[in-house]
Amino acid sequence: MPTNGLHQELKVQFGLVNDTGRYLTAENFGFKVNASAPSLKRKQTWVLEPDPGQGCAVLFRSSHLGRYLSAEEDGRVACEAERPGRDCRFLVLPQPDGRWALRSEPHGRFFGGTEDRLSCFATAISAAELWTVHLATHPQAHLLSVSRRRYVHLCTREDEMAADSDRPWGVDALITLIFRSRQYCLRSCDSRYLRSDGRLVREPEPQARYTLEFKAGKLAFKDADGHYLAPVGPAGTLRAGRNTRPGKDELFDLEESHPQVVLVAANHRYVSVRQGVNVSANQDEELLHETFLMQIDQETRKCTFYSSTGGYWTLVTHGGIHATATQVSANTMFEVEWRGRRVALKASNGRYVCMKKNGQLAAVSDFVGEHSSPVPGPRASSPLSWSLLPARAALAGSSLLVKIALDVREKSEPPISTAHLGNLGLSGNRPLAKVTRVMAMADVGPVSRPGIWAPSAPRPLPSYPPRGGRRAGPWRLSPSSPPGEDEEFILKLINRPILVLRGLDGFVCHRRGSNQLDTNRSVYDVFHLSFSDGAYQIRGRGGGFWYTGSHGSVYSDGERPEDFVFEFRERGRLAIRARGGKYLRGGASGLLRADADTPAGVALWEY
Repeated sequence: MPTNGLHQELKVQFGLVNDTGRYLTAENFGFKVNASAPSLKRKQTWVLEPDPGQGCAVLFRSSHLGRYLSAEEDGRVACEAERPGRDCRFLVLPQPDGRWALRSEPHGRFFGGTEDRLSCFATAISAAELWTVHLATHPQAHLLSVSRRRYVHLCTREDEMAADSDRPWGVDALITLIFRSRQYCLRSCDSRYLRSDGRLVREPEPQARYTLEFKAGKLAFKDADGHYLAPVGPAGTLRAGRNTRPGKDELFDLEESHPQVVLVAANHRYVSVRQGVNVSANQDEELLHETFLMQIDQETRKCTFYSSTGGYWTLVTHGGIHATATQVSANTMFEVEWRGRRVALKASNGRYVCMKKNGQLAAVSDFVGEHSSPVPGPRASSPLSWSLLPARAALAGSSLLVKIALDVREKSEPPISTAHLGNLGLSGNRPLAKVTRVMAMADVGPVSRPGIWAPSAPRPLPSYPPRGGRRAGPWRLSPSSPPGEDEEFILKLINRPILVLRGLDGFVCHRRGSNQLDTNRSVYDVFHLSFSDGAYQIRGRGGGFWYTGSHGSVYSDGERPEDFVFEFRERGRLAIRARGGKYLRGGASGLLRADADTPAGVALWEY
């Protein structure tokens, strides 16, 4: 199984909700605890840790304070212990309805209460001592069977979910946990729910709901009859077995689901490793060899691309890109530039990855547009006279090419002089075809390089004297290959057909009685994604599409789809750019709005 952080077990974070619907909260002031918060935020998030003494007890650590919940003999509770002591040990007693009762192991009393009147002094369990577990972890993840070391995925042929995959590859390995009526459902990538008998159904019926239990940091799913989900038989079919107590077969790990993407190059073909170690754009269909796991480094914001054959993309001699690296290094890191509906990738040698004529990828471009392929086109008239250009000129590199091209254009009226070209330091006996070619690129579209001027509108292209002295039409870019396209790719996210978004304040959810969206909810809605030419369309409840209105408002009941661009800016977080170029953000009002200028802070979303 690959290492380097590809398969990272998620720390299970959760909130505890009492009988009145309020969350257990750890306060900064005095390290007090209460149950007053109506929603799940940072202060309401807890982490369950096993007892260091290897007993049955567990520890509750506040996620934001890093301190442990404790109960003294007189029933007083607090969250101030920096290190777990005897009073920090609790026993979790799951109840038939899925809720937990928490009993102090050293004192034998039950923990409960309302608002700021919490204690651990009850001798029996009542409604006030029952807590509902609400996962704070992002609900879309991979599910790994602890006993079989295989991943759960959707088997469309057998119409079941099975734990038989070595890697969580492709869209069918995505599992979404749905919180309903204090219990959880397992939702497949095609929006069906797993019943305890192994069947997949369209609605979250009672037989498709499970009580969540924790054991040694692992998860177990108990059905309505008290049996646990487990992989069964040679195929590893997931259904409830006979056991009424969770053993190793009934335990699962939740693992982070990194984005899996396909890339389409300028030749309209998929980037692939099907032919061997070379990364090439030469495939017409989107299968496993065309799917890459994209992992973003939290510090540098650079990313790696991991292939289904077990290798990272890596920079090799002469700028080639091979999928052969087994370890993450500087040569496997690529900087992503977000260019609207397209992306450009810069390798560790400081050059952009481009598609060569044979389809192979190589990091050999100094700027986006350098290796676009021009083709002869009809002659265009121009006031620029080439009679004054010297027949002998040498071009000293890509940077000089652009400078010459732009200088020639700016000086074209009146025609430039031989003396002016001499000042540029041109000498030698090579023709000026390359100069004209770069001019064509600059005229058709902006040159994407900081500090270089780009025209506001195309201008006519000059003809030029080719070899042999005969005049011909100028070089023009093919309509299928606009400038920069050899360095630009369409990047498509394939393992989020359904999407759950969470911001700094909570999950994105439909606002009650409105066509707008909240960004601060404890519960979440599941949205459906479709993709077209580098952009996504988002569809919500009732089939309505997201769209932007006046003053940055975002609505969810559109009849026609509106395009949104996804930018994967950080590990596990993306920015969503709307039609007007602004980013979607949350905020104090709790409403989703499209008015952020930069993709940071409240404009980043867990997905």
